[in-house]
Amino acid sequence: MTQWTGKVIGGVVGMLVLGPLGAAVGVLVGHQFDTGAATPQPDAALDAAAIGELFFRTTFQVMGHIAKADGRVSEREIEAARGVMAEIRLNAGQVRAAIAHFTTGKQAGFNFDAAIDSLARACAGRPDLVRIFLEIQMRAALSGNDLGGPARVLMQRMAGRLGVSFLELAHIEAVQRIRRGSFSRGPAHDAGAQQLQLQEAYRVLEVESDADNEELVKAYRRQLSRHHPDKLKANGLPDSMIEHAKQRTQQIIEAYDLIRERRGI
Repeated sequence: MTQWTGKVIGGVVGMLVLGPLGAAVGVLVGHQFDTGAATPQPDAALDAAAIGELFFRTTFQVMGHIAKADGRVSEREIEAARGVMAEIRLNAGQVRAAIAHFTTGKQAGFNFDAAIDSLARACAGRPDLVRIFLEIQMRAALSGNDLGGPARVLMQRMAGRLGVSFLELAHIEAVQRIRRGSFSRGPAHDAGAQQLQLQEAYRVLEVESDADNEELVKAYRRQLSRHHPDKLKANGLPDSMIEHAKQRTQQIIEAYDLIRERRGI
């Protein structure tokens, strides 16, 4: 069986450390999506290699299904899918496999719910993998059609089946829209742009803008602890992903520095 886990999931995580894009979105109503299903139980029959293979297959099948949800796959959506493949550094054989899975997902007979439920069982007890999966789908959907048409409904349905709340999905969307640049301070006279950058920085730290300085420091340290390269490596992060972890840490530091500068602390 092909060993996808380190290559594909590591590459996906790499994609998630892009710099912030100067855009922001409103927060959806924070509640758990009601699927009427019980919490998925782990599939004990799957080893790490099998989980990686399923993750890879489902990633591109679902991507194809969401792209075709409005009846056609546009050139922009194809480019978005190819952008994903390039960013996770697939080799020629893996690209062919990804395209085949993408094509399968476009077919009328593709069972979207069954595919998501299989992934949910495989990733039960592995919330980081679920988060990565949703981030990659969000990135493709935003690049493909800005989450327009049926794409948003499918993303919400998918999050619900994976046990992820609307509030967390909204945060994933916000951060994906942010992570394509850097925290530029902007011209002093552009108060609107500066306020937008500040809002983005709070979203990266996952803290409210009215939090006091003590809460801000705790949020900063919590994010650094969660994403620090040395800690991730100690927990099993492959060496190939350390640079990605460093970039994510740098984004957190930039967000914190911007907030400190604006608060004068």
